[in-house]
Amino acid sequence: MDGEELTEEETALYDRQIRVWGVDAQKRLSKAHILVSGLNGTAVEFCKNMVLAGVGNLTLMDDRPVTEDVLQSNFLIPPDEAYYSGRSLDELCCESLKDFNPMVRVSIEKGDLSQFDGEFFDKFDAVVVSCCSLKIKKAINEKCRRRPRRVALYAIECRGSCGEIFIDLQNYTYIQKKSDGTAECQLKYPSLEEAISIPWRDLPRKVSKVYFAMRVIERFELSEGRKPGETSISDLPLILRLRKELCDAQSLSESHVPVSLLERMLAAGGKEHPPVCATLGGVLGQVSHLFIGLQVASTQNSWRKERLTETCSCLSSSA
Repeated sequence: MDGEELTEEETALYDRQIRVWGVDAQKRLSKAHILVSGLNGTAVEFCKNMVLAGVGNLTLMDDRPVTEDVLQSNFLIPPDEAYYSGRSLDELCCESLKDFNPMVRVSIEKGDLSQFDGEFFDKFDAVVVSCCSLKIKKAINEKCRRRPRRVALYAIECRGSCGEIFIDLQNYTYIQKKSDGTAECQLKYPSLEEAISIPWRDLPRKVSKVYFAMRVIERFELSEGRKPGETSISDLPLILRLRKELCDAQSLSESHVPVSLLERMLAAGGKEHPPVCATLGGVLGQVSHLFIGLQVASTQNSWRKERLTETCSCLSSSA
């Protein structure tokens, strides 16, 4: 592989994983630059995994202050008010992540990601977005798609014990090993807009009920002008009315969006369940290793986690 060689220090530090996926994969990972906007529990788990794996550059964006809900799911911040008072999430997480692996360049970018022009995204290999509305996620996805080189998008959402991630690698070419050699293959990933626009009755049967519940709550937040986590159990009557409207329009039984599931997600508010964050952060880290390091594509572009169950699905990607 062309490019700079790993230093002796990097080779020694990453020796175990180099034995697993090879030196070329490690070199590609060490040159990658990932942007993470919105530091919820899943995003923090992902950052930890990528820093330990040896990603080259990691840029953080989240100027929110620390709250009790944040402390429950963000293990990078010590629960010491004297330590975190007056400091933003990205500053605190940046400081902690540098201690995990001094060889990784962790930095902060201030501002509102949705207001940055397209050229800003050119320096990144992947952009991870969370803690923002569906409208903003779709807008950032479109900016990534318009760039001259591929900028992958990972969108994260976590509500209590339920969470999901969406991946857009756009048109992805990869080499697949076969018994008689190798073959070049291509996967065409849908945008976030295209994926959630698929009629519900056309989705794979194994799509989790969490998917439908997420879409109902997102639609409610959009209509009410609320941010993720600003809904509560008091909104249930209006959300149930919206559930009926959406299910009728999609010719789908309301049983696909159980009341008990909606109640649990609404009761969580802005809280996240750490085990769910750890699982989704691990899945997203693994997918990033495949995409950036090994240059292998996942045939799944959507994952959901509900308590002890996990589902993954392919929403309209084609080979």
